Amino acid sequence: MQSNELPKELAARRIDRPVPLREHVYQAMQELIISRRLAPGQHLVESELAQMLGVSRQPVREALQWLNNEGWVDLRPGYGAFVHAPTQEEADQLLAVRRLLESESARLAALHADAEGVAKLRDLNRQGVEALENDDVDTAVALNAAVHRCVTELSGNKVLLDFATQVDRRVRWYYTPIARQRGEQSWQEHAALIDAIENRDADTAARIMAEHTERTRKSYLEQQVEDDADQQLIALPARRRRKASKA
Repeated sequence: MQSNELPKELAARRIDRPVPLREHVYQAMQELIISRRLAPGQHLVESELAQMLGVSRQPVREALQWLNNEGWVDLRPGYGAFVHAPTQEEADQLLAVRRLLESESARLAALHADAEGVAKLRDLNRQGVEALENDDVDTAVALNAAVHRCVTELSGNKVLLDFATQVDRRVRWYYTPIARQRGEQSWQEHAALIDAIENRDADTAARIMAEHTERTRKSYLEQQVEDDADQQLIALPARRRRKASKA
């Protein structure tokens, strides 16, 4: 009779290990980037980050490499590490994919959500409105992500949830600078979406979510254009000074 037990040499390998320090540092730095406390284009100095996080430089160096591999940080030979500044094309592509994923999530949520799920959505939305009223951007951004994740969970489609989880952090990164701009309208759109889900109106839920995410995409791209224009205005006097000095 065949034994169902693992060989001792294999069973001995199943040991619990603490999460490596570099992973904690990676998560902390990623959150600082997402919240824009470390701004796009900002120079990242290992010694300063190590002091801020209370660790040695080695886990910071390892975390920077990890963040570089995932596109959060740019490592430039001879210059150092910089927070990645997403291009308009990058943001446009990701937010367009998000619209497709989440409109389908909303459609399925309207078909499968129960009363408990709808109540959870309403509570998250209520908290989001309160955060907005208190001008608590970080909390509002986190709750916005929580509403969208809850809708995807209620869809009952695990594949959709896996994909949505992959883009969630990037979406939070892009949403943070426009959280105030989207403001009350965003939470009103959430409320209309929740109504459609509660009424099991799948087509309306999908349409509202598609329109909601499309407005976010456009708002982000418009904000990027304004920011680029502001940077050009700031740089203009310096260029004029350089030209004058050469004359």
